[in-house]
Amino acid sequence: MTFQAEWLRGTLLGLALVMAAPALADNNPDDGVVTDFLLDNGMEVVVIPDHRAPIVTHMVWYKIGSADEPPGKSGIAHFFEHLMFKATSNHAAGELDRAVAAIGGSDNAFTSYDYTAFHETVVPQALGEMMGFEADRMRNLILNDDVIKTERDVILEERRSRIDSNPQAVLDEEIDATLWQNEPYRIPVIGWMQEMEKLNRTDAMAFYNKYYTPNNAVLVVAGDVEPETVKALAEKTYGKIARGPDLPPRIRPVEPEQNTRRTVTLTDGRVSVPSFTTQWVVPSYHTAKPGEGEALDVLSEILGGGNRSRLYQELVVRQGIAAEAGAFFQGTMLDDTNFTVYGAPRGDAKLADIEAAVDAEIARIAKDGVTSDELEKSKDRFVRSMIFARDKQEDMANIYGSTLATGGNVQDVQQWPDRIRKVTADQVKEVAARYLNLDHATTGYLLPETQAGN
Repeated sequence: MTFQAEWLRGTLLGLALVMAAPALADNNPDDGVVTDFLLDNGMEVVVIPDHRAPIVTHMVWYKIGSADEPPGKSGIAHFFEHLMFKATSNHAAGELDRAVAAIGGSDNAFTSYDYTAFHETVVPQALGEMMGFEADRMRNLILNDDVIKTERDVILEERRSRIDSNPQAVLDEEIDATLWQNEPYRIPVIGWMQEMEKLNRTDAMAFYNKYYTPNNAVLVVAGDVEPETVKALAEKTYGKIARGPDLPPRIRPVEPEQNTRRTVTLTDGRVSVPSFTTQWVVPSYHTAKPGEGEALDVLSEILGGGNRSRLYQELVVRQGIAAEAGAFFQGTMLDDTNFTVYGAPRGDAKLADIEAAVDAEIARIAKDGVTSDELEKSKDRFVRSMIFARDKQEDMANIYGSTLATGGNVQDVQQWPDRIRKVTADQVKEVAARYLNLDHATTGYLLPETQAGN
């Protein structure tokens, strides 16, 4: 179980294209044709047939994440992800894991800012059983104080091992808390230690009863299945659960205008190579004006999306002064999101030189734009990434689930390649000039102790 959807950062570019080209299907004309329907209780179901291998990925996405938590209850979303693996009135604790392992499958879950997801990858014959397990724990968990205390100790230890003992993770938390002045994204998904320690059964049950309902969930099934079969199984399992109360719109605090440059510095004896990250608040696909999200995606690819990007070619290949340099845009968020650039020096190079070179490339794009060759090649890389992403059922389920859980729909995914193809060089230049203003950025420095004060 993880408290962050880590695949978002590295694979988002290709995932959104996964189902865009049904012509890539090998033998079955129905491969790639997505079916989307609602159960009577309001649960949305998405089916993505892929008959190339006899496996199926089954995912349930709840439209609830850490950014929806009540004040003072940070970590409750991730905590409840853990509690969902406990006993129900029909199954003992661990029974789902044992059933999946017995047939050679895999299961897990993750929590992010905007959603919580549970997934199993199994043979198609086990799909009905998986639906039964998930439908059961959607409403029939048994939680007592002993269960709460034991699992609370688990998440506290998880925080110690994954965050508190990791200098980069500690710095990332501090950067988030500085970048976001009002938005709940400033609070870590796993929660603050002093608030996690106080989470109790009352908190957990209130959270469960409010958010874990079929009308607040999306079911995504990708793999060797037919839509008719999925619909029949879903109605037999999830369809038996009563609809929950309608939830109010997910309206969160609005981020104020940012007009200062801020820095966060952490020095630590465990750090051997200094590094920096610079971030800006930018629109996500859900909050952007038409074309802006796509332009930011293309900008991130041209600037620092891989080994053909400007930053990599200039700093790593040509000058040889950087061990790493790149950029990414995290577009699938319910609210505004962040655009990030990063770098670390190589050999005798100074961190300040890397940062200055990165800043110069950003300024160059904002002033002079990008070439038509860069633009077209970046779009081609998006399309090529689709081919590889489509080979992973979990990737297909992830992109549909994350899109639907953050205010999008199936058509948004299917139309995304055409929108990317329409991005112009002027649009890329415009978003770079509008949003990547260094006077409004937050920069984090991770330094060895010997560099403190430099």
